[in-house]
Amino acid sequence: MSAMKDKIRVIIIDDESLARSITRKYLSDRTEFEIIAECSNGLDAIKKINEEKPDIVFLDIQMPKMTGFEMLELLEDPPIIIFTTAYDHYAIKAFEVNAVDYLLKPFSEDRFNEALEKTIVHLKEKTSQSEIIKNLIEKNDENVEFIERVIYKDGQKINIVPTEKIRWLEAQDDYVMVHTENNKFLKLKTMKYFERHLDPSYFVRIHRSYIISIDSIKHLEQSEKDSYKIILKNNQQLPVSKTGLSKLKNIL
Repeated sequence: MSAMKDKIRVIIIDDESLARSITRKYLSDRTEFEIIAECSNGLDAIKKINEEKPDIVFLDIQMPKMTGFEMLELLEDPPIIIFTTAYDHYAIKAFEVNAVDYLLKPFSEDRFNEALEKTIVHLKEKTSQSEIIKNLIEKNDENVEFIERVIYKDGQKINIVPTEKIRWLEAQDDYVMVHTENNKFLKLKTMKYFERHLDPSYFVRIHRSYIISIDSIKHLEQSEKDSYKIILKNNQQLPVSKTGLSKLKNIL
């Protein structure tokens, strides 16, 4: 964090140029703040945040390609986040986990300055943001909304995988191994998260350790008297639990 005698460094992230210009205008009246970058999407924003290490980020939640929450998952050392969005159902979650502040568009300059004052307190107290961000992501994960993509980081490269490319998922301690046709990667999520957030029209949990894409199924096979396995189209064999068997019988 910058010392308080220095300028407080800010990055504005919003896909709407008008929204960025309003934030820029409000900040222009506050000489203690310095805008060091503006980004219109999450991919550019992650790069800028990791390079510039700002004190504060104004972050829109609903953006194309990558939402604000997806972006936060990929940050190594998160700065203070002030959320800006037109979607008020996110507000309660942000406040429940003590996010610094939340600006519901359109917001007034007075409301904007109120958020800045809260931010200055956090800067003075050097409040760690990592736990706040972690809690916020976990709260957001409680929303039962089907996902259309999974985003992961491979070194400095950010990869966006549409869910239709996923073949199966496998529990790996605190992570889930996501298998696509030609690749696999770890995601710091739970199997419960994926079971709730993958559309059940396309995915089924066949075992406590496995979720599969219905389109990937080749056939179901009895392996022993009371046990079954699923054979995927790439000939991958996975065990099927009793609960998974009843789900599969309904589908097949």
